[in-house]
Amino acid sequence: MAGRINDEDVAAVRDRARIDEVVGSYVALRNAGGGSLKGLCPFHDEKTPSFQVTPARGFFYCFGCGEGGDVITFQMKIDNLTFGEAVERLADRVGIVLRYTDVGGGPRQEPGLRLRLMEANQAAAEFFAEQLTTPDALIGRQFLGQRGFDREAAERFGVGFAPTDGRALLRHLRGRGFSDAELVRAGLARESGWDFFQGRLLWPIRDSGRQVLGFGARRLRDDDRMPAKYLNTPETPLYKKSHVLYGLDLARKPISAKHQAVVVEGYTDVMAAHLSGVETAVAVCGTAFGDDHARLLRRLMGEHDAFHGEVIFTFDGDQAGQNAALKVFAGDQNFISQTYVAVEPTGLDPCDLRLQHGDAAVRELVARRMPLYRFVMSNMLTQHDLDRADGRLAALRATAPLVGSIRDSGLVNGYARELAGLLGMDPDEVRTEVSRAASRSSRRAPAAPATAPAEAAPAPAAPKGTPIPDPRDRQLALERETAQLVVQAPEQFPEHWDGLSAADFTHPAYAAVFTAAEKAAADTGPGSTAAWTHRVSEAMEEEQLRSLVVALAVEPLPLQGAPDERFVVAHTAGLQLLTVMRSIATLKSRLQRTNPVQAQQKYNAMFSELVVLEARRKALQTRRIGAED
Repeated sequence: MAGRINDEDVAAVRDRARIDEVVGSYVALRNAGGGSLKGLCPFHDEKTPSFQVTPARGFFYCFGCGEGGDVITFQMKIDNLTFGEAVERLADRVGIVLRYTDVGGGPRQEPGLRLRLMEANQAAAEFFAEQLTTPDALIGRQFLGQRGFDREAAERFGVGFAPTDGRALLRHLRGRGFSDAELVRAGLARESGWDFFQGRLLWPIRDSGRQVLGFGARRLRDDDRMPAKYLNTPETPLYKKSHVLYGLDLARKPISAKHQAVVVEGYTDVMAAHLSGVETAVAVCGTAFGDDHARLLRRLMGEHDAFHGEVIFTFDGDQAGQNAALKVFAGDQNFISQTYVAVEPTGLDPCDLRLQHGDAAVRELVARRMPLYRFVMSNMLTQHDLDRADGRLAALRATAPLVGSIRDSGLVNGYARELAGLLGMDPDEVRTEVSRAASRSSRRAPAAPATAPAEAAPAPAAPKGTPIPDPRDRQLALERETAQLVVQAPEQFPEHWDGLSAADFTHPAYAAVFTAAEKAAADTGPGSTAAWTHRVSEAMEEEQLRSLVVALAVEPLPLQGAPDERFVVAHTAGLQLLTVMRSIATLKSRLQRTNPVQAQQKYNAMFSELVVLEARRKALQTRRIGAED
């Protein structure tokens, strides 16, 4: 008969299990001031952190969805556990031996099942790892050796071997006190009485807390009765393939610290990446990368600005890789981070790349990443002749629906500008076509029932003047913060605004703020804060933009205390860096469409300009990093 956990022991678990440590193993937390921590809520999808943890009081609360409670409540909700199972999990974590009191009622349904399955998986992982050293596993060791992995690497990743006997694991775990029913529920055995994995190399798949949830197995012999090259644990109470990432146990802390995740395609690719120094590598397990995987990475990386927080996918350069990139692009709005793709021109995956060219080649592959949307658009553009006017128009019409389909309207303008650079066309012409494509798409979408008159009313006139930018638009976060500094701390700027110009602001409203500041400073200098804000507002040519100046003046900057010159320089150099990078992208696009033989003089002139831009890019990058250190 199952018993009730002693109340004193529950209280001891609640007291000893630090909520910041428990929550921090699932969510990237940052100091929120006043003894509180904040992060992205793990219980609902959000882009701005509203999830708060107060360690001194032992509680968490999300101001977005209303979920809250103590450390036990969090463990129950995050892992879908019963109260008793959550207490047991936390008790194991902090080393408390629980006492149980018998009760008159019947036992709980499957009491402690999840914990028993975790124990079985852990025991299985240890057994498989031991089997890798046996004569039966020679073929497995040869497989690893041929791919550049020695015994130390196998031990680091817990690689194991399932004996060809067929019942060896069953016998071993029965001897450890596990029932056949438990082993079937864990996905370790089949109903027919055989081991689920036989004669295969195995990788344990763990959660971020290093608990073994299941296994991935690789076929080694041609006579294997299972046709699939890779075989994963079936869906169990622990293992949900759409919710797990291989390598997350090793990559969790580097992902949180570096604000980067590298998504590769296989278990050996994860091993190769980590051994090469790319410690943020993870892989999906028997399924495509999906929304749940995206939310998992977002929680670990937290929220960061345009120069931080990136997800890098490694794809093959073939058609299958391009199709995979398109699929990820369709769900790109799940990320608050920038999304990139790293493609090896030779078609080698990270494992083969490391084997043939060494660790540095894998690091270089990741370093050569390009924005995902540029990869997708570039691949679509290769299907058209961009040297002809009709070819460029056809390419625009083919890619405009892709840009117009983006759900986040704040990203559309940025993507349209990139597309204009790749095509070598006027940005206004590209934006117009993108708008048309988006309108056609919305008209094709099912409409909600309505009682409108037969003749539709005329569309309202578009508002005149420069639109006010959305303060939550992350693509414009650096521009907004720089505009805040222009309004709040003009005295901290080096001479001549540190080389900044209105052209460095892509949104016309922020460019207008800077132009007004230049005019106000030329008249009488910065002066007092209140007077300066008033003068900048008065210098604005458009009446509706004066409210933006006031908003920028009162919004808090993301730092403790007042901004200094280093903080300002980090922003000015960063903004100019983005301008140079846009110019480089446009120039490279023009170079690709220019024949170096037929237009040698023009080609050489553009190449010389590119060299100058690259030098400026490096100088600005060094200056920005130096100001941030």
